[in-house]
Amino acid sequence: MFKEFKEFISKGNVMDMAIGVIIANAFAAIVTAFTESFIQPLLGLIGGAEIHGTIPLGNSGQAIDYGTFLTAVINFLIVAFILFMVIKAITTAEKKSKEKLEKLAAKAASVAKKGKKAKENEEVAIEEPTIKLCPYCLTEIPFKATRCPHCTTELEGFKKEMSK
Repeated sequence: MFKEFKEFISKGNVMDMAIGVIIANAFAAIVTAFTESFIQPLLGLIGGAEIHGTIPLGNSGQAIDYGTFLTAVINFLIVAFILFMVIKAITTAEKKSKEKLEKLAAKAASVAKKGKKAKENEEVAIEEPTIKLCPYCLTEIPFKATRCPHCTTELEGFKKEMSK
């Protein structure tokens, strides 16, 4: 049982999630400090009311702390907006890289089609490809490149071809 738990805990997904929780906790502290230092004083100026307010409940000494609740709501909205912007940026980047890949595939299909016609007519010459995509970051790079200029990954298989 301990061995299974150790395998589960040491999986990459669990470790990634733990790191994400730690970073989120640190980010929440930053957002809370921002809200308490900047947003609350501005709201106090606009509304003329103290944001750290409480409503007493009779003579019991108990009170409703609406200031803390408003701070939590503001923190949530800030975090939700930032997460929305991050996810939107990631989605846009994925969409652009997918479009690049589709264009390159269409170009490859076009070259293959020309090659088929060349076999039939011998008049059409096959164009040698001039670009390729880095398999790691999907950046367009010159076809004869052996290293990606964007992510600096050494491209496997291409170095061997160049040395021949």
